[in-house]
Order: sequence, then structure tokens, then C-alpha cells
Amino acid sequence: MNDWPLTLMAVHAHPDDEATGTGGVLARYAAEGMRTVLVTCTDGGCGDGPGGVKPGDPGHDPAAVALIRRQELEASCEVLKVSHLEMLDYADSGMMGWPTNDAPGSFWQTPVEEGAARLAELLRRYQPDVVVTYDENGFYGHPDHIQANRITMAALAMTALTPKVYWTTAPRSMMQRFGEVMREFGADVQEPDPAEAAALAEIGLPDEEITTWVDTTAFGGQKFDALAAHASQGENIFFLRMGRERFTELMGVETFVRVQDTTGAAVPENDLFAGLR
Repeated sequence: MNDWPLTLMAVHAHPDDEATGTGGVLARYAAEGMRTVLVTCTDGGCGDGPGGVKPGDPGHDPAAVALIRRQELEASCEVLKVSHLEMLDYADSGMMGWPTNDAPGSFWQTPVEEGAARLAELLRRYQPDVVVTYDENGFYGHPDHIQANRITMAALAMTALTPKVYWTTAPRSMMQRFGEVMREFGADVQEPDPAEAAALAEIGLPDEEITTWVDTTAFGGQKFDALAAHASQGENIFFLRMGRERFTELMGVETFVRVQDTTGAAVPENDLFAGLR
């Protein structure tokens, strides 16, 4: 037996995803004495290389990028006080439609049953009370996020475990606010074409469909610092432009949809561990 009262497991696709979507809950529940387990599925090799060199451009070395991003991930976990980091180390598949989607060994090409079997081993080892991952569309259609959802749900089905299961999401009201803030901070926001605009409008959920709103304001500084630890990807991390105070103001509540529960805790709830303590 261990001394951990309860365990949260977050299953993410790439280094830095842990900070964006769940940095607040990872920091908050670690501070409350919970065991926090982060599973990162890919090596992040399709991220930017030194000097901002992009995937597919001359001089981009996925293996070197993966090494840097692992070091950054470990630094982020230190900031968030993550108890255990587990890396599945599949090759980053890149954005939907990239040639890397089809590369042998990429996460997107990995049979769901294979990835699920590896994750099921971790589920059995850590016996999490709460599991968090993405929704079926990977929140915004990224292949590795979609695959993370698939292997998580399949892995849970392979075990006899019955944790509370959550998918990360964002309220539509917040998504609208993000657009306003991005323009405020000078992001180069192009007007999307009608098809893209329709797709963007489907990201997140109407506020009333969100089951779980967790206040992580007190941990906004840690979340910001965890994101900042991923310095090699700074060009892609818009939120770092805001500074800690404005970031915390905008990102101080993390939202989820509860998709599996045996506690009967009433929704909406303000704690992933509602009904467990």
C-alpha cells in the first residue's frame, strides 16, 4: 500500500499539452496531497527545432527536437509537482494532413489495441481514481489527441477499473473571449474561410453542457511557468505573450465533461474528486 489518498492520471498527446489543458488541476491536486500521474503519448518530434525551424524544413531533426522536448517536459512536471511521468514515446504524427501522419511508428498509425494495452498496464499499476484525456475529436481535430482518446477509452475497457473519467473541453463563451484576447495581444489572426469558421465554432461546448468547473486560479503562476518551460515551442504558445497575471485571469478555471462515474456526485461539480472524498 502507498500513502497516496487518491490518484489523478492525465493522458496527453505531446509535451506541453499537460500544461495547457490540465496544468491547473495537476498543480492543485498535487498541492492537496494527491498522486498525479502524467502519461505523454508522443515524443513531440514534430515541434519546432532550435531557432524556430519548422518540421519538414532543412535542418529540422525530429530526434533532436524530441530530446529537447523531453527535457522541457520533465521541467514542466517539476513545476507542476507531477508525481510520476510516463512516456509512451510514439513518434509525433504532426497536424492532420501532414505526411508524418502516415509514417511507420507514428502514434496515428499505431493500432489502437497496441497503445491501449500499454496504457492498460499503467492503469493497473497506478489504479487511478480519476482519468483525464481529450474528447473523441481531440478537442480540435489533432490526430494524436484523437488517438489519445481512443487508446484511453480502449485501455479502460481492458481493465476492471472504474475511475471517474473526464474529457477536457472549453466553454464556448471562453473560446469567444480567447479570440478577443488574441487580437488584443497582437496575434496574427486571419479571418478563417467559412468551412474553417464553422469548424472553429464547434470547438468546445455550450456552457450548460460542461459538467465540471475546477477553480485553479491559485495555481495560475505554476501553470504559466510550466508552459514557459516548453521554451523551444514559445512561438506556438500564444498564452505566454499575456504575462502571468493576465494568463491567470483568463485561464484560472479548467473545464471538463464527465463521461464515466460510479460515485453519483451531482453535476455541475467543482472538483474532479467529488464523491471520492
